[in-house]
Order: sequence, then C-alpha cells, then structure tokens
Amino acid sequence: MIPTLDAYIPVVGNSVIDQLHRLGERLKGIRVVHVNSTREGGGVAEILNWMVPLMTELGLDARWEVIEGNNAFFGITKGIHNGLQGFPVVLKRQDWETYEEVNRQNLARLQPVLEDADIVVIHDPQPAALLGMMPNRRGRWIWRAHIDVSKPFRPIWQSLRSYLPGYDASIFSLTQFAQPLPHPQFIIPPSIDPLSEKNRELLQADLDTVAREYDIDRSRPVIVQVSRFDRFKDPLGVIRAYRLVRQVLPIQLVLAGGTATDDPEGQEILDEVLEAAEGDRDIHVLLLPPDAHHTVNALQRIADIILQKSTKEGFGLTVTEGLWKGKPVIGGDVGGIRLQVISHYTGYLVNSPEGAAHRIRFLLHHRDKYEEMGRTAREFVRENFLLNRHLREYLTLFLYLDRGKGNHLVL
Repeated sequence: MIPTLDAYIPVVGNSVIDQLHRLGERLKGIRVVHVNSTREGGGVAEILNWMVPLMTELGLDARWEVIEGNNAFFGITKGIHNGLQGFPVVLKRQDWETYEEVNRQNLARLQPVLEDADIVVIHDPQPAALLGMMPNRRGRWIWRAHIDVSKPFRPIWQSLRSYLPGYDASIFSLTQFAQPLPHPQFIIPPSIDPLSEKNRELLQADLDTVAREYDIDRSRPVIVQVSRFDRFKDPLGVIRAYRLVRQVLPIQLVLAGGTATDDPEGQEILDEVLEAAEGDRDIHVLLLPPDAHHTVNALQRIADIILQKSTKEGFGLTVTEGLWKGKPVIGGDVGGIRLQVISHYTGYLVNSPEGAAHRIRFLLHHRDKYEEMGRTAREFVRENFLLNRHLREYLTLFLYLDRGKGNHLVL
C-alpha cells in the first residue's frame, strides 16, 4: 500500500508537497502510460510502484503496462543492455527481427491504451520499438534510459538508436549518459520512497530476527552488498575485497540479491558467486524473492558498511537506500554512484577490490568519521534523492511537453 502524499510531510515539509499539488492541478486528467518489461525485480519496477499511484493521487490518469516476452526475447534484450553498458555483444539481424516481433505482439494488446495516451513513457530498451509501430499515435512519447550508456558498444547503440528518433524527448540519469539524438534530452536522477517497506524505520527486534534467520553474528562487523546477481555489480570483486580485509579483521560478508524476469543471466552469475564463496561460513549469499523488501531493509540497517562495487551503474538505488539509513557507502567510481557517493563525505569511490578493502578497514577503525559520514549521507539523500524531487521533475517535463508543446514552459 503506497502512502498518500500527506504522509511525506514530516520527511520533506509542507511546501514541497504543496508544490506537487499545484503541478498536479495543471495536469489534471492527463492520460499517462508507463511501459517497462517487468513488474517485479530491479529499480525501475520499484520506482513505478510508487510513481503511478502518486501521479493518480495528484489527478493524472496514470497507468503502468508491462510487455511480455519469451526467453529468447529477454536474452536478446539482456545483450542490448550489456552492449549499451560497453560490453562487446554480437546480435544478428535475426535477433533484431525477434526483438521487433515481440514488440509487435505486445502492441496488439497495448495499442488502444497507447493511442489514447497524452504522454507515454517507455522505460529502457525492451519496449523501445513500440513507437515505430504506432503511425496513429496522438500523444507525446518519452524514452527513459535507466542504464549507463556513456560509452556504449557502438554497433549495439547504432541499432537501438534507429528506434529512437521519433520520440519527443529522452530522459537520462546523468549528463554523461546523454547521446546525440534529434530531440530534447532531460536529466532526471532516480529516487527512493522513504516510507516504503524497504526504507521505513525498523525496530531493533526486526533486525535481530533477520540476523538470526540468516545466521549473522552481530558481534562482528558486517559488510553488505544488495544487488541483482549481475556481472556489472562485480560480486566476485566484493568477495576479493572481503578476503583482503578478513586477513586483519574478523568481518562477515552478506551478498543479497535476486533475479528478475527480464534478466536471464542472473542464475549464471549466482552460480559463479556460490562457487567463489564455497567453504566460507562468513560469506552469506542470499537469493531473495523480489518482494523481500523488509529483509533488505533489515540487512542494510544491520550492516556496518554498505558496498556497491559496480563496474557499470545507471544510478544505483541500493546506494541511495544505504545512504538514507545513515551508512557510509563504498561504491564503484562509475555512473550514478558518482552522483551519490562524495568521497570523504558520504562514503568512498573505489576502482578495485584493494581500494574497497582499504576503505573498509579505514571506516571500521575510525568510528567518529564513520558516524559523521553517516549523518551527512542521510541528509544528502533527503535533499536530493527522495521521491518528491523525482515526481516534481517528471510532472514539470509532462507540462512542458503537453502544454508547452515543446516550445515554452509556464509554471
């Protein structure tokens, strides 16, 4: 159950919520459709889970549609995803034909909704081909890229780009991700819901219960990384960093993640992690279901230090979650993590397992600095990465496209 906007007043203040209501009045009745590829698992689904109900509360006619596909389709789109993040991927013409065909099959179901919409937001590569199959579309279409496309593998980017010129706008999480496209581009970083099951305050008894369930010894430091089992999250590098620290400190490591219906590589990466961790009782590899929000919340609060040692990252909502819980985060010096982890203030950026190990040891030995950075981290998220800012920027973009018709904006 998503809280009403008034429930966020104690967190962000009256004036912030009032501003959202004023924007909602200007957009009342506008038909908005979000389209992505999964209803569970991953940051996009988490964002849409709160965004669509809150847009509806503000008076927009908002809905969320999910495209369907088979294993072949999601294998191809995972390849597109990896290619956009710079991994050399080879996709044949037949693969792109399969990609288009699955989009066409979904259009048969979605076309009435999409034709009737004033604003359509297409999230990531999976449904990007839908627009080219809509000759009678009436509304404005936005392509929202959630991943790091700053240095894509060029053949993959050129192929995907062919589906994008007809869009009225694109959204990226960072300026560094933006690519040359024949329409306006906007920068809107993601955000978290501070009142969700994953981020709300928990009782000490909740933390104790989760620690017992997963055999975590709270008398020793706990290092936690929460993320999907994905090669770009570098779980093997995290294990390497843990083992370097373990040579001098009696720490524990929790690698908690899950799978999503649109990510067929997850099991392969999980198998590699389990093999690397075999025989070490202080490495806890947890395969969690997509709705294990309470458990993730507790693990992040149990953690002494939170890691997100990604080698590519679109934004990294698990970083935001950790900072919100008052924990310094040690993250890979990539993508959206750079926007959140300010070295020496909210955590540390690192480029190697050795660098991560060094910073873990430093924080565990300097508790005053640890506490100070944790306080700074929480306030940094309050000011920049909560859902009120995210929702405001979406509404402002909708107003620009729908009322300003791409030429001017009057607030």
